[in-house]
Amino acid sequence: MQEMDVITRNFFRLLRSGAWNEDEALEPMSHFKWNRLEQMVRAQRVGSIIKAGLKRIGENVWVNIPEEFLADVNEGIANSNSRLQLSNTFLNVRFDHIKNEEIHAIDTNVASLDVLKIIVGTVSTMLNQGIMIKGMLELGRYLRLQGDHVDFVKLDKWLSKLHLVRMAQLQGSMLVAVFNFETDELPFVHHLEPSAYNLVLRSVNHTASDTAEEWHFRQSRSGFVTNNSQLLRRNLRRSLRYLPYAPIETVSNYINNFARSLQEIEE
Repeated sequence: MQEMDVITRNFFRLLRSGAWNEDEALEPMSHFKWNRLEQMVRAQRVGSIIKAGLKRIGENVWVNIPEEFLADVNEGIANSNSRLQLSNTFLNVRFDHIKNEEIHAIDTNVASLDVLKIIVGTVSTMLNQGIMIKGMLELGRYLRLQGDHVDFVKLDKWLSKLHLVRMAQLQGSMLVAVFNFETDELPFVHHLEPSAYNLVLRSVNHTASDTAEEWHFRQSRSGFVTNNSQLLRRNLRRSLRYLPYAPIETVSNYINNFARSLQEIEE
């Protein structure tokens, strides 16, 4: 199992403090390491939670934190998914049907739908950008606030229809691995995914570079279509990492991105 370095340990301490109001002590770090942590915050789009964590931990530790970090952390806040849908056409039709059917049901359970939407939204950012921390925190916070209102039997049925059972388990396993959740808080996790811890660490440690460029084909003046081969391999590796957890959606997502890039050939 990969070990966390001091930057990553402080990153998760601030997240736990900001999201769950846990009292965490930070380890001293150099100016360079704080700048590296800021890159993680920006890449994972968790500026507001980190800011809350800093506020809770207290001003007595801020003497070790560069002023630029405190000023810039607010800029790490960004909206997550604007368009909430699955890449696979047939699964997306099922997803829409589930939402419409539940909204008009006699025993409508909004909390269950909300959890499903969070899981689906996080699947999208995991596959397209390699990021999942913000979605995991949103899922964890919702479950701790509204978990008693969620119909987990319905949720299990929906996840099965969308072929996202293991992907949901992976997200829940990540909450256990790095955010100290108990399995009884996550009834949709029927067994823990052993790779959850390493996948989280890989996302945190590599996302800043992984999301630096968009995947586009370009047409040169001579008429040849070119692509950043390194970026192409990176997207393929990301898809392969998540293939066991959501095979249909992962393959569809990769094919859709490939096709979209061809359609948007730039001069």
